[in-house]
Order: sequence, then structure tokens, then C-alpha cells
Amino acid sequence: MADSQQKREGFSSGLAVFFATLGSAVGLGNIWKFPYLTGQFGGGAFLLVYFICIVLVGLPVMLSEFYLGRSTRRNAVGAFEKLKPHSAWRYTGVMAVFGVYLIMFFYSCVAGWVYLYLFKAVAGDFAGITAAAAKAQFGSVVVGPLSPIIWQVIVMATVSSILIMGVKQGIERITKTLMPLFFILIVLCDIRALTLPGAGAGIDFLFNVDFSKITPPVILTALGLSFFKLSLGMGTMVTYSSYFTHDNNLFGTAVKVAFSDTLVSMLAGLAIFPAVFSFGMEPGAGPGLLFMTIPLVFSQMPLGSVLLVAFFFLASIAATTAMLSLVEVPVAYFVEEKGYGRKKAVAINAVVILAFGALAALSADSSALLGKYTLFDKGFFDLFDYISSNILMPVGGLLVALFVGYIVKKSELREEVTNGGAIAAGLFDLFYFIVRYITPALLFLVFLNSIGVVKL
Repeated sequence: MADSQQKREGFSSGLAVFFATLGSAVGLGNIWKFPYLTGQFGGGAFLLVYFICIVLVGLPVMLSEFYLGRSTRRNAVGAFEKLKPHSAWRYTGVMAVFGVYLIMFFYSCVAGWVYLYLFKAVAGDFAGITAAAAKAQFGSVVVGPLSPIIWQVIVMATVSSILIMGVKQGIERITKTLMPLFFILIVLCDIRALTLPGAGAGIDFLFNVDFSKITPPVILTALGLSFFKLSLGMGTMVTYSSYFTHDNNLFGTAVKVAFSDTLVSMLAGLAIFPAVFSFGMEPGAGPGLLFMTIPLVFSQMPLGSVLLVAFFFLASIAATTAMLSLVEVPVAYFVEEKGYGRKKAVAINAVVILAFGALAALSADSSALLGKYTLFDKGFFDLFDYISSNILMPVGGLLVALFVGYIVKKSELREEVTNGGAIAAGLFDLFYFIVRYITPALLFLVFLNSIGVVKL
């Protein structure tokens, strides 16, 4: 292990821990994925199932990853190596690092689109836009070929410059600044959207629960989303929790992050669906909801151009803070396990992500430069997304739950997550039961469904 481990950084306070961890969980899944899935799968019914999934899957796995990180003060690979030396369990961490790479290959591409749309909003390119023009603009952004690469480079340069500054001066300082700003901006967008004529239909759609819409596909989608949105199964929470303070309340942090992340998703829904219904748009528009419907809707509002800038700025914040936690996973691995300096580790990872990310950026649409090339019947963009989201993340989460539930000694687990019995001791047995029996079963079901073995 490298000497850099002796000088290992950490977050300075509980507030820093909360904002950094929330910044990891809050990403484009909240602004982009959550709203369109909620629209496609029945609004309030989907929300209800999602809340249950957070309790049964999201919180237990998050708390398990917190244990792995803080108890070892190591990266995603080193944590397993320290707890179970010279065993195959270390490959759970290796798989997490590999999964982060695959996620970053396509996520950096989507983040580039968000940065570009922020630039377009500031330039006033969406003024008076029509539905056909909005679709054409998004098509040109996705097809490129030069534009998506340039913005992908800009995104990675931004993220890398923050990571080079380190944990306290980089990650902590940026997340403590950007996350409060994020909340302010999203609330401003909510206030304007809720004052639109017909906004009530959007509120009803988001919160009215129609139990007939709770079907097996809805349950499985909510399970998968609850896992994806909290940045689980990819080593981010293991890595970030390794920087936690010794007295941090792990139970409290997990609950606060999960609650706040869900709140952000609902606030995003309140900014989007009232506006969508007010202007007669389709709430189940799919992935294009963010990039085609939102510019069209906001451009028709009074002060819409200002709100559109605010909306894409908060989306860029979400993308940036999430990417910080993702890229920190391989950076910490390179620094601690390979002995690289932080600047060198960041630079190498940025180059790798951009090299393979270009494949995703040039294959996001069938009309793009590499759009016609497929592997396993999928373009590079979709392949990176499928392997990471459908295979590595649920398997990673399943292995974490099994490791914490069956390999780690119960007494050691209790000692760490309750801070020696000082906090949440009464909740430990409930957590232990869920992480041993319920969470693995549900994650195994998600995995079988995602690879097509089980279709409900």
C-alpha cells in the first residue's frame, strides 16, 4: 500500500459529510431519469412503490457501504482486502471500479449535453422554439460529431480540476457550495411551475395513487431506480464514507441522504409535471423529456428564459457533483493501491474516460458517426449503460449485502454502525435482518429481470 495512505484526507464535519454524500446521490437520475420514469409508470403509484424500495433496498445497502468505507478507511478495493485479506471478495471492489468506468463513459456524454443546453439557454437559443425545432436541436446535439466530444471534454476538465484539489479543498468545498444553491434554484423553478394555469393536473398526476397501476414491471423498475439513484453498488459510498468523521452517525446520514435525494426528485417532478400538463405535453415522453419538452415548455412562460437557465444550471450541478463521486472511486484506488500521486491519478482516469467516452458520444443515436456499429446488438452508448446499470450495479449491491450480512461478524458490524452502541442501537437488529434476507432477495430479482431471465 502506498505511503499516501498515511496522509489520507477526510471530510471536516458532519455537514460536509451530508452535502458530499447527497451530492453523490443527487445526479441526472433525479432531474432526468426519475421524472420520465414516474411519467411512464403511473405517477403517484410509482412514487409509493419507490419509497418502499428505498427502505428495503436503498437504505440497507447504503448503510452497508458506509460500514465498509468508514471501518477500513480504504477505497472500494482496499476495503474488502482489509476486511477479508487475500480472498476473492476484493474482486467485488474491482468490479465496482470497472462499473464506474462504464457509467462514466456514457454519463459524461449526457452531462456534456446538459452543459451544452445550459450554454444554449444562456445564449437564448430556445426563444420561441417549436416542438419540431426542439426535436431537431436535440437530434443535432446527439448526432454531433464534434459538439458532443467538445462538451464531454469540458465536463471532464471541470470535474478533474475539482478532484485534483483533493477531498477537503475540492470535493467538500464544491459540494458545500453547490448543493444549497441547487435547492434554491429548484425551489424557484417549482414556485413558477406551480403558479401556471392547469398546474393542478401535474400535481395530481405526481401524487395521486392509483393502486391498479402497481404492477410487477412498476415494482421492478422502482427497485432498480432506488438503487441507481442513491449511487449504490459502484463503490462511491464506500469511497466517500472512508472520508467520514469517526463520530458520524451512519444511520442518520443514510436516512437524511435518502430522504433528501427523494425530496430532490419530487421537487424536480414539481418543476416539470405542472408545466408539462399546463402546456398540454406528454408526461411519459421518455428520456427526451429533459432535452426536448423542458426547453419547449419553459420558453412559453413569462420569465421562462431565466428559469430555463436556472433549470439547466441546477441540472449541470447535479451532473457535476455525481461525477465527482464516481471518478473519485478509481482515483482513490490508483492513489492508495497503486501509489500514484493524486494529480497523476486524476489525469490518467480523465484520459481513459474521454477515450472510451468518445465511443459513447459518437453512438448515442443510430444516425451518429458510430451509430451503426454494434456489439451484442447494442451500440456503445447503450452497451455501457446496460452492462453497468443492469448487471454490475445490482450484482455489486447484492455482493455488498451478502458480505456485510454473512461474512462480517455481527458484533463488529454493530460496533461500527452504532458507534459503539451510542446511536440507533435499537434499529440495528432490524437493519441486520433486512440486509441478510430481504435486500439480497430483491436485488437478485432485479438482476434476473434486468438480464431477461425473469420477466414479470
